[in-house]
Amino acid sequence: MAYIQFDKTQLVNLEYALSREMVRSNLSGAFSCTTIIGCNTRKYHGLLITKQPQLDGDHHVLLSQVDETVIQHDAEFNLGVNKFPDRFHPKGHKYIRDFSADLLPVVTYRVGGVRLTKETMFVSDKDMVMIRYTLVEARSPTRLRLMPFLAFRNIHELSKENAYHDTRHVEIPSGVKVRMYDGYPWLHMQVSGSQAVYTHKPGWHHNLHYFHEEERGYETLEDLLVPGTFETEIKKNESIIFSIGTQEADPGSLHRIFDSEIRKRTPRNSFHNSLQNAASQFFVVEDNQASLVAGFPWISYSGRYSFIALPGLNQAAPKRGICKDVIDHMVARMQGALFPESYLRNQVVFDAADTSLWFFHSLQYCMANTTRQAVWKNYGQVMKRILDGYAKGLDIGVSLQDNGLLHITPAADALTWMNARSDGRCHTPRSGYVVEVNALWYNALKYTLFLAEASDDQDFIQHWNPITEKAHKAFNNVFWNDQAGYLADYVLDGVPYMQVRPNQVIAAGLKHTPLDKFQLKSILDVATHELLTPRGLRTLSPQDPDYKGRYHGDAWARDAAYHQGTVWLWPLGFYASAWKKVYGADGMDPIKKLYEGLEPCLTEAGVGTLSEIYEGDPPHHARGAISFAPSLGETLRIQSLITKKGKP
Repeated sequence: MAYIQFDKTQLVNLEYALSREMVRSNLSGAFSCTTIIGCNTRKYHGLLITKQPQLDGDHHVLLSQVDETVIQHDAEFNLGVNKFPDRFHPKGHKYIRDFSADLLPVVTYRVGGVRLTKETMFVSDKDMVMIRYTLVEARSPTRLRLMPFLAFRNIHELSKENAYHDTRHVEIPSGVKVRMYDGYPWLHMQVSGSQAVYTHKPGWHHNLHYFHEEERGYETLEDLLVPGTFETEIKKNESIIFSIGTQEADPGSLHRIFDSEIRKRTPRNSFHNSLQNAASQFFVVEDNQASLVAGFPWISYSGRYSFIALPGLNQAAPKRGICKDVIDHMVARMQGALFPESYLRNQVVFDAADTSLWFFHSLQYCMANTTRQAVWKNYGQVMKRILDGYAKGLDIGVSLQDNGLLHITPAADALTWMNARSDGRCHTPRSGYVVEVNALWYNALKYTLFLAEASDDQDFIQHWNPITEKAHKAFNNVFWNDQAGYLADYVLDGVPYMQVRPNQVIAAGLKHTPLDKFQLKSILDVATHELLTPRGLRTLSPQDPDYKGRYHGDAWARDAAYHQGTVWLWPLGFYASAWKKVYGADGMDPIKKLYEGLEPCLTEAGVGTLSEIYEGDPPHHARGAISFAPSLGETLRIQSLITKKGKP
């Protein structure tokens, strides 16, 4: 029996099956994403979604889906599943008998005397998806018809019937190539063997209904173009491959490519291996430059989440040295002391007070096996540039105060990770002295001094040692509330804002913290009582009047709940680090239980992976992006904290 598997009862239950999604990416940044039964429920679903730098730099859906029809004795059985506003048509899910995903997503269909398996492979080094159909059982001659649905549109938009699409096709070996609009690459569709017949009959299919977009307050109906159909005989025990890609393939090599790709896969045959499999998919290499995708299917690049995710993803890197390559590429894109935080339609955005400080945290883990002298040689100048930049003041509204702490101007209240905005308003405004920003600042100072001492950089040490000592003292004076037994979330104009949030847990879990063991334990006690859930830490205590336990509705409603009680998994890594500081390597059983308790997540939303967020109220439904790099990275780091002795 497969480790990840769904049976007939689960698969024919559309409410159940349509809430389970799968994503697979490759090193070019292209990916495939849909539900386990192949019915698209989001505009972000598609079998071939690729970056289009020549258009807008965004991801675009080229191939939305493929519907299959089994034909016997002139009787047709359509295996596809499509949602329209008032119905599902066809209803191919009734033929599904099994789904497994150890190496590949494998769907087994039974139609009368026919048993057919469908395996979907996303190729690792090409923008290409391959679907292998194997006729396991058949009592009479069988034909297979394949109907591709094309979108050719930005991932955040929807396709509508129009007069501008190109209906031409060009014959290529064992298939055709098509392109709906100028500027896009050609899409090559080919079938292994020489028996397939392509019938060109372009036609629009209207009003496919993406109900998950309706739930999120967005437009829901899409029109997709079917350029034609492929039809071929298939014999018992025969396998046929349908390949769709931006480059022409050699039809005779399709089976070899498919088998070669299988050998590259980490099997999802255990919790840890599933995490490794999913974690490796966030890496992208373009033009010999490495980067990370923050989350699938709609989050692209984030500087902050790249640095948060890297320490754990380092364990699942698809090739040696790639994490250093990611860091080096990010360094190359710096502007002054700041790293790019995000990209918006090819525009670089620098709008984070903490991203450059997360860089130091990432180095501490990713370069743990590198000598201090080597790290200082490679990154010392970058670290100095960052610290000097903060000391001189950042144009985004961050300045170094005389007490050694960083201060964010009240006009810039969305510079932390709690930055959800609607109509120009930040739902969780945080400015002044912000707790995790200053904890990261202190960690950066201590780590840089630690490296500088190994290389005997006396000028640096003499300059920054006094500032670090002042920051240590001021951190406790500004944030620690002895009566409450925990840290203020931020302090503005001398007023401490004492909402119980996970930011103080981040401060406790960093390698270098200005907190003593008594304070760490007290913070953990508060976090355990008010924030801890089986899925991570709530962003706000349920005892707070502003707490929101459900994450649903339109963009405003979701943004309002995003950091006001919604659970995030990645801060659990810092909870685990702080726990190990307090209770030691022999006291990690509670953390182990939390780690093992995450295993059911693999089949709850994003199959084989971990979601971005979860609702604050039980049963803590998965929400947000179905696969999130910091969630995977910090879960892997938790596993490492459990298994390794020594300091966190």
